[in-house]
Amino acid sequence: MLEIFMPKLRVNSVFDINLEELYMKGYRGIITDLDNTLVGAKDPLATPELAAWFENVKRYGFKLIIVSNNNLDRVSAFATPLDIEFVHKAKKPSNSPFRKAIKMMDLKPEETVVIGDQMMTDVYGGNRLGLYTILVLPISIMDEGFGTRFNRRLERVVKRRLKKVGLWIEEDSDQ
Repeated sequence: MLEIFMPKLRVNSVFDINLEELYMKGYRGIITDLDNTLVGAKDPLATPELAAWFENVKRYGFKLIIVSNNNLDRVSAFATPLDIEFVHKAKKPSNSPFRKAIKMMDLKPEETVVIGDQMMTDVYGGNRLGLYTILVLPISIMDEGFGTRFNRRLERVVKRRLKKVGLWIEEDSDQ
């Protein structure tokens, strides 16, 4: 039952994801969270390093969509200058924003990766639809809202239970 919260892959940041390997395995689309996955929750724009990563994602041939629970102003201000499509006020882990993103990319679930910093929204939502889920360490937990802080508490409980049954092994990524 707890396996639904287990990501397929855990990395420190998006920069640690082997895009070539994902592409070789048949993945063609990436759904990524925004806040604390790509940039800090209060950081309005992409860093030059992140902008270069987006270009690399596109160079490999991936389609890319940001799916965020945040509001239109926040997500649009970040995504529009980068020419990245997005779904805002997503209400993750609901199935509908993930399905919408998959449809926008004209892909199948088995061709789609989800990247996010939260087990309770990104991983759980992606796993429920059979997507390949990647959990990254949160960039910053200093400016997180109440809902995210609550989810982090739930994550700690789930991680303890997963550890107890041998499914969650601490690695250098400190997850």
